[in-house]
Amino acid sequence: MSTKVRVLLFLLCFSAICLVLTGYVSQNYHLQVTSPCSCEKCLTEHDPWFMQRFNKSVEPFLSAKYHLSEDTFNWWKRLQFEKGSFSSYKTTVDKLFQIFPPDPDLLGPSPDRCRSCAVVGNSGNLKGSRYGRLIDVHDVIIRINLGHVKGYEADVGTRTTHRVMYPESAMDLDNTTHLVLVPFKILDLDWLTKAFTTGFYGTSYAPVRSKVKANKDLVMVVNPAFMRYTHDMWLQKKGRYPSTGFMTLVLALHICDEVHVFGYGADKDGNWSHYWEKLRDKNFKTGQHPGSHEYGIMQELAKHQKLKFYTGWRSVSPLVN
Repeated sequence: MSTKVRVLLFLLCFSAICLVLTGYVSQNYHLQVTSPCSCEKCLTEHDPWFMQRFNKSVEPFLSAKYHLSEDTFNWWKRLQFEKGSFSSYKTTVDKLFQIFPPDPDLLGPSPDRCRSCAVVGNSGNLKGSRYGRLIDVHDVIIRINLGHVKGYEADVGTRTTHRVMYPESAMDLDNTTHLVLVPFKILDLDWLTKAFTTGFYGTSYAPVRSKVKANKDLVMVVNPAFMRYTHDMWLQKKGRYPSTGFMTLVLALHICDEVHVFGYGADKDGNWSHYWEKLRDKNFKTGQHPGSHEYGIMQELAKHQKLKFYTGWRSVSPLVN
């Protein structure tokens, strides 16, 4: 074989290799540029089952510029038999944003960021789980209602970045924790404003704290439209309305890139219980919430790798708290 032929073959092979490498680099660069996060797998990556339910255009939180539709207000007011008018709702919300930030304190998505979240429910299956360290490593740690930390650190961790509550489950927070209000009625919005100012002296179906200690610059209010979206799209309108725990889980799907779920489901005896207290009424189950259906959706989310579900004690009954 002549020298010219060998050189020509070498150049052809070299060119072919360069083309392959260029295509590989270009493809990976394209993936890096278009990927919405830096996690190994982002929540918003295409999945038909997930995308039929997930609507990223829904605003999870109220803001001063957001306007709730009257139709959604009428749906929301039926949750706990609200008697106030749409006008009264709007006036109450206007007062709210004279005290609290006009926009929610949210860390947005970015190709160079992985927002890792732990959603910590209150199920008795957390007892003896030793999940504390697993929970504490996440960027965002969301706890629900009165979920205890002190004395249960080995099982539930020590850190809290967001505490989801409503007036009847309110508690004091430290200066670094977000108070996330889930409002079920106009009174709840009125309570929030007064609990930080004059003190609240109204009545509800359960005792309500007059004052609450928390950082007013970290207050966030869940959008009633988001509550309706959770009920209509995720639960297919089953049950009267979603449990706070299920709404919190769907909320995490909207503000996180990677979701880890702890403390949901029945305890080791199949009861719907809290890990910090002795169960008194074993017949209560999940009350008016569609617990079996909620738990089934969680299992599907885990199956589709949209969250990682830590079961604790193996649940023998599909209940969500």
